[in-house]
Amino acid sequence: MGELWISAFALMLVIEGLLPFFSPQTWRNVFVRALRMSDGQIRFLGLTSMLVGVVLLLLFGS
Repeated sequence: MGELWISAFALMLVIEGLLPFFSPQTWRNVFVRALRMSDGQIRFLGLTSMLVGVVLLLLFGS
């Protein structure tokens, strides 16, 4: 089970690294826009991201 978690974490790091690697200027712009967002907007994005992840795990997880 621990190996699965490490694999999932490694995949997350690879995916997170794609945007700054291929388009550093876009990555900077994302953070500039994030700084302008309210706490509620950021929380909503986090909640939405978690819910999509849970749904994907339920649909495609083993």
